[in-house]
Amino acid sequence: MNRFFKWLVISLLLSFTSIVILLFFTVDTTTIDAILNIKKEAIVAAIALQVFSYIIWGLRTKFMCQSMGHDISSFKTTEIAISSLLVAAVTPSSAGGEALRVHLLSKNEIPIGQATAVVIGERLTDAFLILLTAPVALYIFRGVIPGENFDILLITGEAVLLSVLGILIYGIWKPDRTKSTIHFLVNRTTRFHGKKTDEAISHLLKKVDTELDDFHYGLRYLLKKGRRGLFYGMICTIIYRCALYSILPVILVGLNQPPQIVLAFTAQILLTIVMIIPATPGASGVAELGASSLFSVLLASPALIGITVLTWRALTYYTNIVAGSFVSLKVLKDADIMSNSIDK
Repeated sequence: MNRFFKWLVISLLLSFTSIVILLFFTVDTTTIDAILNIKKEAIVAAIALQVFSYIIWGLRTKFMCQSMGHDISSFKTTEIAISSLLVAAVTPSSAGGEALRVHLLSKNEIPIGQATAVVIGERLTDAFLILLTAPVALYIFRGVIPGENFDILLITGEAVLLSVLGILIYGIWKPDRTKSTIHFLVNRTTRFHGKKTDEAISHLLKKVDTELDDFHYGLRYLLKKGRRGLFYGMICTIIYRCALYSILPVILVGLNQPPQIVLAFTAQILLTIVMIIPATPGASGVAELGASSLFSVLLASPALIGITVLTWRALTYYTNIVAGSFVSLKVLKDADIMSNSIDK
């Protein structure tokens, strides 16, 4: 069993275990009644929203590629986005998904540095939107969820997000210093590799320098001349997040509960911050337990918490695994590529 499948098994086990524990402590006759009376059309609508989010994600990638002078079809970019979902679902902070998208974009004649800039640009629009809405979400939820531990978790998530943004901005601002730092760190560890690896390390550092130059050029181009792509990318990100965050209110309607759209969106913004913390593969366990706390304020009965989290996770996580697996069979045709994406 290669590393990818090990991570997949661990991720699913953590998720299943968390949900089983939630169901064990919350299921009663109210839960059974809710399941029997669930509105099937609401579940269909929730699935449609998830599929719609894939299409918007593909369009975002297309617009950003176009802004850098690369014409790629929306069908291909949507295919690339979906195929990365499987790897993203089993890596902390979904990091493997980014590496795989860069690889697949480069296979479509986009230089790796520029492909990296496109993927990082997507992350930046996502991070900017979350950071912009997080203070409002915290204000709305202040006092709703008591407990210092939850506050610490949110602060940690925001700190991780800000740190990543800070590193990226520094890399754009001072590319030569970034190269020097990488060379320094690698050279400090050469004694552990042995002299036989000197030539390989030298070749690797040259490749890193080239890719950093391409990345720097691509991201600077995106920020200076590709602003239209970033603008459209930001619009797509807003629509993408709205589609994803609308799934929970639709689930609530399906369970004959009030949708509470504002609170539902707010809860998911905070949950997104928590899930950024690279604690477990695919945020498994963290997502389920975080959702059980945040979603509890939306429900009339604690008996509905477990089934709500299960339905939400099934539509936003397990669906990604299934869709990613299906498309990956066509696009990747080799699980070793996914393993390499995890290694990166």
